[in-house]
Amino acid sequence: MDAKVLIESFAEFARSKNVDRPTMIRILEDVFRAMIRKKYETDENFDVTINADKGDLEIWRIREIVDDDSEDIWDHDKISLTEARKLEPDFEIGEETYEKIELEDFGRRAVQMARQTLIQRIKDLEKDLLFQQYEELVGEIISAEVYQVLGREALLMDSDGNELILPKSEQISKDRYRKGDAVKAIVHKVEMVNGNPKIILSRTSPIFLERLFENEVPEVYDGLITIKKIVREPGERAKVAVESYDDRIDPVGACVGMKGSRIHAVVRELQNENIDVINYTDNLELYVSRALSPAKVSSIQVNEEGKRLSVFLKPDQVSLAIGKGGFNIRLASRLVGYEIDVFRELSEYEEEEDVDLTEFTDEIEDWVITELKKTGLDTAKSVLAVTKEELLRRTELEEETIDEVFRILKQEFEQ
Repeated sequence: MDAKVLIESFAEFARSKNVDRPTMIRILEDVFRAMIRKKYETDENFDVTINADKGDLEIWRIREIVDDDSEDIWDHDKISLTEARKLEPDFEIGEETYEKIELEDFGRRAVQMARQTLIQRIKDLEKDLLFQQYEELVGEIISAEVYQVLGREALLMDSDGNELILPKSEQISKDRYRKGDAVKAIVHKVEMVNGNPKIILSRTSPIFLERLFENEVPEVYDGLITIKKIVREPGERAKVAVESYDDRIDPVGACVGMKGSRIHAVVRELQNENIDVINYTDNLELYVSRALSPAKVSSIQVNEEGKRLSVFLKPDQVSLAIGKGGFNIRLASRLVGYEIDVFRELSEYEEEEDVDLTEFTDEIEDWVITELKKTGLDTAKSVLAVTKEELLRRTELEEETIDEVFRILKQEFEQ
């Protein structure tokens, strides 16, 4: 293979990979200089000129002529007078020789290796460019097409044919994909694994929800409304705290849109995830009340040191505060940054007749009482008013434990 064919084939391959001309020339020169170093031990006294468009390559070896008896005769950039005159008979000591080296001089095997090296360098460069491209897109929404669905992940393809990974852990539980489906997700992280870029997407990240709001709500995109915090149970429920820097703009109304037009687009993309948009405030008690919506809070006690809140509600509001599967109270806790304990507000009659669960610590283990209190059940009657099925759904307690709790509490009132 001559230099023209080698360079032209490489240039065509490089252009197909969108490699710019300066980079292409640099790679060619690096590879040819590596060939020179392998054959001559150094490339310091070699001049390499490449014209990628014409496929031209010129390699010149430059050496200074010295006397045949000179001590410098073995230096890489020196040549004896006798050897120099074999190149041109009228050379004199002190002059420089320019000896043209042909690609064939390196041997057929070296040329084949150079060709493979050039292709590998382009592939490595392509990987680096892909890594850099997606590293700059981390946290941004992209669209891609599903081309394979595996047990632990879905493999997607972007418009340039690059492979992207959407792990099961980053999918919404209700997501179901088939080959050819278009998917929206954010670029979650980009890693280099064994020299190959691994691009991981996410649909469960709070940032994905934030970007969807930016797409649907111009005021958020323009910075007139700020999203202060987002917490999610992906596919189930989310809470979004928003704040407006313009008194004329209602941040919640702007995010929801006329008749819910804006938020409906977000909800559909998130497989009907229930989204609560609330006004952010520095007033902690008001913020907690809004975070526990749709429940109406009667009063709040704050423990700053323990970062805990005791929230008191009327009996009919407790289940609303807890929410289906406990999602509402868990998200509210994460949104405000405090652990929230829910308590039923009892009437004077109920207080006289009922018994606080802490009175049963000698018969019921502390962790069981704590588990019951997490769901707003802090008295004997409040527990007995709930069915066993409801307790199994709302707590981590086993059926035998619940039966034993019922037995102990019922015995108290029978006595």
